[in-house]
This record gives sequence, C-alpha cells and structure tokens, in this order.
Amino acid sequence: MPMTEIRRLLLFVIFFSSGFFLWNAWQQEYMPQPPKSAQGVPAPASPGAMPAAPGATPAAPGGAATPADVPTAPSAAPAAGGVASVPAPSGTPATTTTGQLITIRTDLYTAQVDTLGGVITEVSLNKHHDAHDRTKPYLVLQRNAERTFVAQSGLIGEGLPNHRTQWTVEPGPRDLAPGAERVELRLTTTTPSGDPIVKVLTFHRGSYLIDVAFDITNKGSAPISPHAYFQLTRDTKQAVVQSSMAPAAYVGPVVYNDKDHFKKVEFSEIDKEAADPNRKPAFTKSADNGWVGMIEHYFVAAWLPSDEAKTPREFFTRKLDNGLYAAGVIVPVGSIAPGATGEVRVPLYVGPQDQDVLAKTAKGLDLVVDYGIFTVLAAPLFVLLKWLHGLLGNWGWAIIVMTIMIKGAFYPLNAAAARSMAKMKIIAPKMKALQQQYADDKQQLQIKMMELYKTEKINPLGGCLPIVVQIPVFIALYWVLLSAVELRQAPWILWIHDLSAPDPFFVLPVIYAITAYLQVKLSPTPITDPTQAKIMQIMPIAFSVLFVFFPAGLVLYWLVNNLLQIAQQWHVNRMLEKEAALKAAKRR
Repeated sequence: MPMTEIRRLLLFVIFFSSGFFLWNAWQQEYMPQPPKSAQGVPAPASPGAMPAAPGATPAAPGGAATPADVPTAPSAAPAAGGVASVPAPSGTPATTTTGQLITIRTDLYTAQVDTLGGVITEVSLNKHHDAHDRTKPYLVLQRNAERTFVAQSGLIGEGLPNHRTQWTVEPGPRDLAPGAERVELRLTTTTPSGDPIVKVLTFHRGSYLIDVAFDITNKGSAPISPHAYFQLTRDTKQAVVQSSMAPAAYVGPVVYNDKDHFKKVEFSEIDKEAADPNRKPAFTKSADNGWVGMIEHYFVAAWLPSDEAKTPREFFTRKLDNGLYAAGVIVPVGSIAPGATGEVRVPLYVGPQDQDVLAKTAKGLDLVVDYGIFTVLAAPLFVLLKWLHGLLGNWGWAIIVMTIMIKGAFYPLNAAAARSMAKMKIIAPKMKALQQQYADDKQQLQIKMMELYKTEKINPLGGCLPIVVQIPVFIALYWVLLSAVELRQAPWILWIHDLSAPDPFFVLPVIYAITAYLQVKLSPTPITDPTQAKIMQIMPIAFSVLFVFFPAGLVLYWLVNNLLQIAQQWHVNRMLEKEAALKAAKRR
C-alpha cells in the first residue's frame, strides 16, 4: 500500500474513532432518558401504599392463590403425588402485600427479611457506598417504588410453603454479637396436613454468604419427595452510574455449569422464550453442578448449590409481570420417610464482585467480572495492579508504578522508535529541500523521500509502532477500571476521589493536552502535505477532549506514559545531536 494511502487510512481511523466517542458521550449526557416504565421498572406506588411484592398475583376466588412466579417441579422428577403444578400456599392466604420486616445486622451488611415468604428484600453493604450519595450504603438487594431486586425461596409440593406463605418468626438475636461467628433467623409454618416446616437463614461474620435452609418433618404415613426452589427476581434497571464513555455493563441472569461454562442470559432472550415456549433454551437446564445468579455492574447475587454430592438441579429463567424477571434453580430435597426430617440447604452470595473472594466461594463465580475479549491482558494487569496496591496502599500510585513497569518492558521498542523520530528531526532540512524541489511532482517527491529514508536508515512509521503495540494494554486497563469493584470509588490524591470516574475538574485531561503538545513538538511528522501534517499534530491534543469522559485512572496512566515518552524522546534527541556533531567534527 502506498504511503499516501496508509496516511489516509490512519487519518480516517482517528477521525472515525474520535467522532464515535464524542457522539456517544454527547448522547449519554444530553439525550432524554426513556421513562422508567419503558425500562421495565414498576411505576411508583400511590402515596401511603405498600410496595407490591414482586410478581404478585391476585388471590383466586375462595381465598386460594395460584402464584404465577412460583416454579413447578422438574418434569423429569415430579413432586410427591405426581403434582404437576403448584398448589395454593399453606397457611392463611396473604391479604397484604408484605409481612413483618426483620432486620439482621452483621459486620459487612444489613439485611431485611419479609416474613411473607421469607423473602430477602434488602441487603445494604457497609463497605460500599451509593453512587449518588456516599453517606448511604449501596443496596445490592432492594424492594421499593423505584427498584426491585430480591431473593426468594420455597418448596414445591402439595401444600408446601413458598415465597407467598406467611411465616412465623421464632425469637432470637437480630444483630451479630461481638465474638459470635453467625446469627440465625428461624421462620416456621405448618402445612395443611400438619407437617412442620422450618426455614433457617444463617448470616456469617466476615462473609457475604447467607445460608438458606428448609427443615421438613414428615408427619404423614407415606414418604414425600419435595423439591426446593431458589430464585432471584429483579427489574432491568442499571443500578450503578457509569462513565458516559463506557459501554453499558451487563445486567441480568447468568448460569454456570460444566457444560455451558459461563452463560449470560439476556432479558431479550427470556422474552423470546416466553413468546415461544418451543424455542431452544439458551442454556443447559438440567445438570448435577453449577449455580445461577443475577449480576449488575460491580455486584452480584447468586444461589450456589453444593457440587460435592453432584446433586441434580434444574436451572430456569422466566418473565414475570410488571417488567420483572426471575432466574433460579430447583433442587430435590430427597425422599423423606414418615416421621423423619429432611433438609435442603443452598447458600446465597450477595455482595461485591471481589475476584479473590468469588474464586474461593464457588467454581466459576469469579467469571462474573467480565473483561470481554481483552481478558487475556486485563486479568494479569489487574493481578499486577492489585499486588502493587498491596505494597503502596493506594490505587493511584499503583497505576503510576505499573505504568513505569510497562514502559520499562517496552523500552527497547520505544528506544528504537525514539531514535527514528529523532533522526526525522535531524533530516528535516533535507526533507524541506525535497518538498521545495518537487513541489509540483508529488509522485517524484514520494520516491525521493523513500530514498532519503533508506539512505538515513529511518522507518517513517517507527514512531507509530509503540503506540499501536500499547493500545491493547490501554484498552485492557480501561476494562479493568470499568469492571474491578476494587477500583470503584477508590481515591488517589486531593481532588481525585474516584479513579473509576472522570476527573471532576478536568485537571488530568488538561495536563495531558499540554504533554501531548510537547510530544508533537519533539516528534516531527513524516507527512509532507501541510493540511495532513497539521491534522496529525492537532489530533493528539484533540484526543485529550475525549479524556474528559474517561475514568481518571485511565487518564492518569496515559499521562504518566506521555511524560515518560517525552523524557525518553528528549534524551534520545540530545544523544543523536551529539553524535551528529561528532561526525561533523571528524569530517573537518
């Protein structure tokens, strides 16, 4: 490809990328947002009214209820008595939309449990703050007029309780006592046939895991084989404010098992399955391993059945009323003989996407931190960054030291490029003479220029190579800053209180623009066309406009990289000038 075509292609890529980023930023900043009803969020309740329980259905005539959001037993293994559909909940049918809210406090979070269904309706994290108001904790689970994201569980079988059943609370502590390792909330009910059921929620010190268990006593004369379901129900709203330059983080269900590995199930896919029940499922529904969850930017909630016993389980997703969606898992309790008690226990993780914690909690759970196609670079970058943070105690300084280390790794390549650019500066008078001599013959000018480059052993695109090589690193770090909860709201110094958000006072982008200008002055362009040369000189400075929208941590990386590049280029320029002076002295 001729040099002219290469330059035109480079200019086109730069202009197209810049235009796309600016348009995307403008659209997210100034375009009107769709109404909440269009985003799948229920309309606010009327003043004084209690928020409706997710997916609630009106009571059927005679007081019996048939909840549409309660799963049915797996067709391959129906519940006792051949029950193919879910009967009415045991106990008194609910006449209110909520029961008593029980508050549990641990060292890491505060949780609320509704006695109507034993639903976990809220989990607020002590160590993570709201994006809008840092005086408030972040709500992973919540149920209110604006948002719905709750954890539900129940039993499948004739007369067995589900997440529409009213439970009775047993007395006990509600706060994790000093020195205690856990606190339990026990809920009880009795089936119409007289079988006592106990639902136990166990909250642990230093852990985001909540154990949810059912103890079922069979008072009848025949064995029973119930199933238990554990599901997450939520709206489609993005809960965390993101940079206007960032691609939207995935929100929705995920399923993990050995066959599918890690599978995202888009809300749109659930819509398609709801419209066409015969549609091929997007994931493997039956397995003897794996877990199911709902993720949003930086946070995850997931039901984690044990894989040790290879217990069969069935994963499901479903579309509910009021713009809500559910994802969950059904597990068998096993056969319970007359007079015996059966138990089923499934842990629930509700917390941040801390990669070390997730990897230790369940197989594949750390995959919820998604770096996209740049995982091969982003994952080791994060490991290095976290190691540096452990030494320095500050993510901003860790980014600076990491930049220096990366620059050191690319030193030979950068040094060769710097020498090439320095030689371009030295031969600038010869280049200008050629431009004047062949001003009316562009083709001959190109030929003479290439001869000059060959004679002087200069690669005219040598200065671009380090940038091209480092762009994947730049993008990988971009994904780390976007995806790692460890960097969410992480401060650096003075005015930088969140490295994952744009610089609030644009100081870093302005300093970057200054360094970009200095870099242009130190690095002459091989382009002969005056207009194109001006554009190539202006583009690095104009690129700083994009950095207004980029995370401060990313701008910090590029700024430090620029400063190091300027220092290296200045040093190489001085060396080559001295070499040229020595050669000239020898000729005399």
